[in-house]
Amino acid sequence: MDPSDFLHPSRRQFLSGLGAGLSSLAMAGCAPRAAQLASAQNEATAAANALLEKVAWNLIELSPSTATGLGIDTGEHADLRRRFGDVSPKGIARLKTTLERDLARVRRLDTAALDPVTLTSIEVVESAYSTALEGLALPYGDISVGGWRNSPYVVIQNVGSYIDVPRFLESDHPVNDGDDAEAYLSRLAAYPGILDGELERLKSATAMGMIPPDFLLDKAIAQMENSVADARAGGALVASLTSQTGDIPGDWEARANRIVSNSVAPALERQLAQLRDQRAQATSDAGMWAQPNGDEWYRWALKASTTTDLSPDEIHEMGRQQLSEIHGRMDAILKGIGYASGSVGQRMLQLAEDPRYKFAEGDPGRAEIIAFIEERIDWIRAQMPRAFGTLVDANLEVRRLPLSEEPGAPMAYGGAGSIDGSIPGKMWINLLTTDLHRTYTLPTLVHHETIPGHVWQGDYANQLPLIRSILSFSAYSEGWALYAEQLADELGAYKEHPEWRLGYLQDQAFRACRLVVDTGLHAKRWTRQQAIEWFHTTNGNSLDEVTPEVDRYCSWPGQACGYKIGHSEMIRQRSRAQAALGDAFDLRAFDDTVVMGGNVPLDVLAKNVDRYIAGA
Repeated sequence: MDPSDFLHPSRRQFLSGLGAGLSSLAMAGCAPRAAQLASAQNEATAAANALLEKVAWNLIELSPSTATGLGIDTGEHADLRRRFGDVSPKGIARLKTTLERDLARVRRLDTAALDPVTLTSIEVVESAYSTALEGLALPYGDISVGGWRNSPYVVIQNVGSYIDVPRFLESDHPVNDGDDAEAYLSRLAAYPGILDGELERLKSATAMGMIPPDFLLDKAIAQMENSVADARAGGALVASLTSQTGDIPGDWEARANRIVSNSVAPALERQLAQLRDQRAQATSDAGMWAQPNGDEWYRWALKASTTTDLSPDEIHEMGRQQLSEIHGRMDAILKGIGYASGSVGQRMLQLAEDPRYKFAEGDPGRAEIIAFIEERIDWIRAQMPRAFGTLVDANLEVRRLPLSEEPGAPMAYGGAGSIDGSIPGKMWINLLTTDLHRTYTLPTLVHHETIPGHVWQGDYANQLPLIRSILSFSAYSEGWALYAEQLADELGAYKEHPEWRLGYLQDQAFRACRLVVDTGLHAKRWTRQQAIEWFHTTNGNSLDEVTPEVDRYCSWPGQACGYKIGHSEMIRQRSRAQAALGDAFDLRAFDDTVVMGGNVPLDVLAKNVDRYIAGA
């Protein structure tokens, strides 16, 4: 064994140790009984993990692109690389049946003898599946299973296969040989069927009066018009294949062109016609309160996002209280750098116009932004041994969002790559205009999306049982990303740049604003313009930034509330551990516990911290 293994144990060793440390005390002096208990635990754990593996593959079978993204569509599962999932009403019904069956099987397990790691995985599956089934019982919507994107709308400006499939084929589908290229063509040929499956659900929603707001439809229609024009010309879907098959014999371009122009483009046009039909019936009402069963749908969306039963009123008030505290910290820094007059929001708007913090316009500025991001990634990567006892490689790359997606997309997003490392993690950056970004806002964005945020956390998740790489909870994943921003501050990321700390605090305030605005839109009947103006003037974010943000809350109700609620709970758990352990508290051990325990609902997070405290 390498001596460094004692300093950096594997995650399985570490998490198993949380339970083993206590049980070893009880076993002293009663070895025969201990051996019996250990045997029973091993047998129960093996059976539970075998079931978890089966459950994972049952879910992947319905979503083959997940296998490609994780790099596990190989060997006996190689056929998955040629397929997409079925998103038609029949496909959704099949998903519901699978979840019901596997949830019942998991609930029949005797969990009394399970080790902590396996018990956590069981608890995660129960939470994710039961919550998804509650969502699937609602009369409409695009419901994820253990995922962050739930939407009442099947197709809108940031939801739908017209966005997801081209991005997936370009960035995640590998083309290393002729078989991969054939698999690409198979998926391309399946794409029109996916579009038509969504179209069935679009028509059903329209018939029940489930019409998106007009301003969202305007964005979606413009984006889909671009997609249609691109497909009519062959465009990105063909170029993505031909750019990777230069040395692979085959008539790839002509074959892809025939599929795209003859099948994909007409299917996109059918969806576009339905969106235009919806637009003729649409109003400007932004929130779920205006939709059929909208209040019920929003309560579920908040539960799915926060993994709590907090009401819209409770979340709204939490946002206002936290915003006041964060703005108090910002006020002191602003005065220190010469911005003393006006509200915090007004002064942040003034700061945003300071040319010292702007990037150049156009492509030169875009290149500056990419270079800035990469420099910050290098810096934060070097700090990780100070915050974690067990490290991951965090293989990642920075990419600009596809041009067709940028108008309706957030500032950036990111996530881990494949389990085997063949597909790197990514930070996608919106460069529609360089005015979206400032030098004091980018550092925190980097820490949130990459290290120690989404990419970093996802690499740990990839070492857990397969089902844990698939299931996620917004309150944890986004709460972790905000915790990552705070860790970066504690590690000195902004020490030499007080304005960078302002950017960090503004981002924290931004997430508190989300609690206020999301609940304002969907439960308190705020208008879109009211939400934009409140956000802009209260927190000092640019209109270019907050307008797509508000539109995002309209299409993903509740999702934005997971961030600050998850972060607040992680800080509460850290404070609880510090109080319980005193001088024995170790930040690296706590961070390992949270990140190595994987993506969990907040109540399961508390149980993992309980085990850490007991073991320490």
